[in-house]
Amino acid sequence: MGVRAKTIYVCSACGAQQPKWAGQCGDCGAWNTLQETLAETPGKVSPRLAGYAGEGPSRVQALREVVLDEEARTGTGLGELDRVLGGGLVPGSVVLLGGDPGIGKSTLLLQTVVHLGAALGTLYVTGEESLKQVSLRARRLHLQAGGLRLLTETSVERILDVARTEKPQVMVVDSIQTVYTEQLQSAPGAVGQLRESTAQLVRYAKQTGTSLFLVGHVTKEGTLAGPRVLEHMVDTVLYFEGDSGSRFRVIRAVKNRFGAVNELGVFAMTETGLKEVSNPSAIFLSRHEEEVCGSVVMVTREGSRPLLVEVQALVDESHGGNPRRVSLGLEQNRLAMLLAVLHRHGGIAMFDQDVFLNVVGGVRITEPASDLAVLLAALSSFRNRPIPSDWVVFGEVGLAGEIRPVPAGQERLREAAKHGFKRAIVPKANTPKRAISGMEILPASRLEDAIEGM
Repeated sequence: MGVRAKTIYVCSACGAQQPKWAGQCGDCGAWNTLQETLAETPGKVSPRLAGYAGEGPSRVQALREVVLDEEARTGTGLGELDRVLGGGLVPGSVVLLGGDPGIGKSTLLLQTVVHLGAALGTLYVTGEESLKQVSLRARRLHLQAGGLRLLTETSVERILDVARTEKPQVMVVDSIQTVYTEQLQSAPGAVGQLRESTAQLVRYAKQTGTSLFLVGHVTKEGTLAGPRVLEHMVDTVLYFEGDSGSRFRVIRAVKNRFGAVNELGVFAMTETGLKEVSNPSAIFLSRHEEEVCGSVVMVTREGSRPLLVEVQALVDESHGGNPRRVSLGLEQNRLAMLLAVLHRHGGIAMFDQDVFLNVVGGVRITEPASDLAVLLAALSSFRNRPIPSDWVVFGEVGLAGEIRPVPAGQERLREAAKHGFKRAIVPKANTPKRAISGMEILPASRLEDAIEGM
């Protein structure tokens, strides 16, 4: 056995270092913040991919002197996953995939490595399942995975020893929370174990040009478990979203060094695995047989893709002292702010009404282009007056009652026209210079204009 690396304890609150663990940090006084980690020692790292720090003596270069080589990308076999990754898999890239238990992370990666295995060397490392369990999943999904290389291991040192022997071009580690390094004494999943195990795997990926997938657990709040430093260490962070009881799944890129962030990929879970959804707008629209109150269709934008979603509102008389403001898929504080704008600049008070808001399909909308749709949906329910089903709405509403323009307005309108919508209420600044065939545009510069146009 080799000599155990020296470990120290670092305070997660102030960064102070201690040689031994203690309940309280001696520098800042915080309790239970000392985390075991490896003492940094100067070492030589020689990444195979040029341009990374640590590959040798470095020198200052002018930007024009940097030689740009086109990144060779490999298709994963799933077009929606390629879209989220920025066009395919890049050699030496490290992708962290997080999501709720049972949402389909292992299924997606198993489908991916089986497809890539036809042309590239692959290695699937599982620390949570046995080889029989992985084999049963592949059989259930009807995958031709006879040549897939599998390894059940949780020690990062032994994983890397096998990888240096196998020399895979694509490797999956499922999951990073089960992996540990023998140089630390803490249990797998601890902050120090996560940080050091990920660092060793990332270093190996950069040295050898191996494309690496890491599966990460998520907390109750839906964020990746463990220190946020993991997200800084990897190249791409993907979140698997959606209700495990629903057929549809959404993958969102929140960080991507090789493509656009907030790009969205939509899948449907079937008996044979995840299938791409070629027209995702269709799954977020209810298409009621008759017009209903409180329903408005808006065009949101996820990455480079305009997406039609239905916003539903229910306004009902409140029988309590504090009217409820419940929002699913949109920020709740923004709903309260918009209702105040509606009262101040639209003359419509809902201070004695419960307001419930939902975005159909479980998609989350984070952009302010949904403001106008939220207000018109709430107003439609409050007045018990339906908005025609062939109308589409988008626009940001300011605190002064003005309707601000949103990015890519013309692309949003073209997407709506493609799905048969006939009329659009949009910010005046987003009015297209050329008429869109089959669509009437109603520009609005103030909230009062949009209310009158209903």
